[in-house]
Amino acid sequence: MERFILGRNRKNSVRALESSKNIRIVTNTVLSPTAKRAMSEFTTKFAGAKVVTYDPVSSSALLDANEKNFGARVVPSYKFDLADVIVSFNADFLGTWISPIEYAAGYAKGRKLSDITKAKMSRHIQVESHMSLTGSNADNRVLVKPSEQGVAIAHLYNEVTGSSANTTGLNAKAKKALSKVAAELKVVQGKSLVVSASNNVNEQLMVNAINNALGNYGNTIDMSTPSYQRQGNDNELKSLVEDIKGGNVDVIIFNEANPVYDSAYGKMLQDALPKVKNKVSFAKVNDETTDLCNVVAPTNHFLESWGDVEAKKGQYTLMQPTIAPLFNTRQAELSLLMWAGSTAVDATKEQPYFEYLKETWKTTVFANQSEFSSFQAFWDGAVHDGVFNAAKSSAPSYTSAEIGSDITKPSSAELEISYFETVQMGNGQYAGNPWLMEMADPVTRTVWGNYLAVPVNFDGVRTMVGFKDLVDGELVELTIGDKKMTLPVIQQFGQMAGTVSLAMGYGRTNAGNTGNNVGVNVNDCLTMGANGPAYYNTSVSVSDKIGKEKDFSCVQYHHTIGVRGIDKESGKEINADEAALVFFDYFTGVKGFQGALTDRSVIYTSNVKDLKNSVEHLMERRKEAQHLNEQQIYKGFDHMYSLGHHWGMHVDLNACIGCGTCTVACMSENNVPVVGKHEVAIHHEMTWLRIDRYYYGDVENPNTIYQPMMCQHCDNAPCENVCPVNATNHSAEGLNQMAYNRCIGTRYCANNCPYKVRRFNWLDYTKADIWPANQPRLQEESVPFMADNLTRMVLNPDVTVRSRGVIEKCSFCVQRLQEGKLTAKTEGRALRLILEITFKI
Repeated sequence: MERFILGRNRKNSVRALESSKNIRIVTNTVLSPTAKRAMSEFTTKFAGAKVVTYDPVSSSALLDANEKNFGARVVPSYKFDLADVIVSFNADFLGTWISPIEYAAGYAKGRKLSDITKAKMSRHIQVESHMSLTGSNADNRVLVKPSEQGVAIAHLYNEVTGSSANTTGLNAKAKKALSKVAAELKVVQGKSLVVSASNNVNEQLMVNAINNALGNYGNTIDMSTPSYQRQGNDNELKSLVEDIKGGNVDVIIFNEANPVYDSAYGKMLQDALPKVKNKVSFAKVNDETTDLCNVVAPTNHFLESWGDVEAKKGQYTLMQPTIAPLFNTRQAELSLLMWAGSTAVDATKEQPYFEYLKETWKTTVFANQSEFSSFQAFWDGAVHDGVFNAAKSSAPSYTSAEIGSDITKPSSAELEISYFETVQMGNGQYAGNPWLMEMADPVTRTVWGNYLAVPVNFDGVRTMVGFKDLVDGELVELTIGDKKMTLPVIQQFGQMAGTVSLAMGYGRTNAGNTGNNVGVNVNDCLTMGANGPAYYNTSVSVSDKIGKEKDFSCVQYHHTIGVRGIDKESGKEINADEAALVFFDYFTGVKGFQGALTDRSVIYTSNVKDLKNSVEHLMERRKEAQHLNEQQIYKGFDHMYSLGHHWGMHVDLNACIGCGTCTVACMSENNVPVVGKHEVAIHHEMTWLRIDRYYYGDVENPNTIYQPMMCQHCDNAPCENVCPVNATNHSAEGLNQMAYNRCIGTRYCANNCPYKVRRFNWLDYTKADIWPANQPRLQEESVPFMADNLTRMVLNPDVTVRSRGVIEKCSFCVQRLQEGKLTAKTEGRALRLILEITFKI
């Protein structure tokens, strides 16, 4: 297969394009106004050229519904911080749905308690079958099978609007719960929010009607500044496949899109592509779609590129390069402009696309402001600030639209499977990133692959029983339609009975050493509906155990603290996990030591109505603990800390959603090595920071708590007393330091750590010494992972690279603390208080 950079011989390239009658540019959502202008110039130049936009996980039905109700095919701005009651139908808005970072920030504001005497926080109800990140944070989860989502929405729609949509097949428990939810929503007119991840237009129209009836538009839902983060159109992609099959496409250009893998139409597209004469790929790295193209035009990395973004209407952001291009690449937009012979591009300039971007802002964005009289002054200010906000426009009003009867129909199948994105992998876009491969899924806590989540329950005696008696890491054969695949299972609390779930984004075949052949691909197993793909399937079966996974890679092995179930003999509710801890009762009949976990738990639950009394009780418990701490023989270093700074880290557990982003940030900041699936399986993972996840409450539908766990920098640290070489010591500012070149690897400190947050560097992961035999291959690559010079560019020069055989731990990012102190010193001022959290009692 011939591969070259299209555009070196520009005349031949243009001649080939001009002789083509039907050109298609296939792209994911494009947020750049300047890139859209470049595409527009290209499609204007070549007759019959069209742009086809799709999203790896579709929100097409949501956009189509909003077009019917508001005349604009956009996503509204959802204001989670203003909602007193939030209802989500399978929308993982804290993890992966549309704009999770934005939504999580608003959500955290609505959950924050600043005054416990007037405690108030939003109430969140999640309707789903599998335990999503968002569902794990909900106050209540309503369990419905994937095929019941449509009638679940219809039932709430009926209860709120008084309509009579068909709800046959909705389970009675969910129906009762949703009726209560409807009553709650009616009480908080204009202060609620209902969202759905459904890819069915009629279901999204019902959600819009619910929000309209509750008065949410103009309050918790803003249509004046809609989001452009989803622009995909399933009908366009479907038509593209049909056009290719009919031989009506001469040239197809993939703009950093990989539909052969991440689209529900991928298999059909793969089979049809040979009919296209010229297949061009703009890509940074090879992927499944690029592998089928005869022309590859490598593009710049975004850190090598100029660009702009309009993620929300009127909110413009500039992108600036931080490094010169490392390879012989060119921005895709510039290639399109050069092939189109654009008169707006001067190829003789040092940075032609930068000049084009600047000219675009001069003719469009500059006109939306009145602060600057000259464009240069405006441009300099925009580059300096990075952001420009245009004046808001008026919001379109809601117009009712006919809601059809074609909604998701409940299935009578014994088993259903749902597919979901994980926060670290998306739909495979990040499979080539080893940091993300080794980042534990927040809910399942697994790494390096997708695991089939199966329901688990209490047998009424002393055992947690998984679906078909399956236990973690056992291999099964999963059959979906005509496709069979072998994969391991994970017992998942909160997984609805009669359902299983599986993460998308794995099973890549052309994602580099890191991502190739990790897990299984299910993008070709989606249910194709009238509107596009639906992310579940009812034609599914799971075999009994057929083996055991070689390297079961889960970073957490205890999952429950106070999960309650029914004792089979007495019929009473007991702590099921405490009963499950007992292997022998010595004929006493004792079902574990009831209260052993819960009475000594670090987890304290309360209700906002009882919060004041709960906090007072907690303060009493803390005083008792402090009294016990004062009895130890080592008196600590309070006298030292009182002389100067005393650093500490506080995590607001009410705001933490458990997403795990901090774990990857820590790996990046502190040069924490990636060790690979095998090493994780034998407990050699190196992450300095982890987010433990525990379940409590009803065994079938439990609550979830997240516990961030890093080195606590104990004021009187037990690790320090046992180090024979004094490698771990305290600074005068309260930091528990590690002198890495002094450590001899006894690991006594790890044994003495009550939080188990120290990591032993078993192998030479970062090639810090000269022992070739100690340099592991993550995926059998020819050059050891961290020996590759390009890979080593990710290392932070402000932090040491540790060699094998030493203990590593959180350092409170001492390099940043030092930077802050030096900045204050040069500015001749005192250190500023970084964060202060107070409770008003």
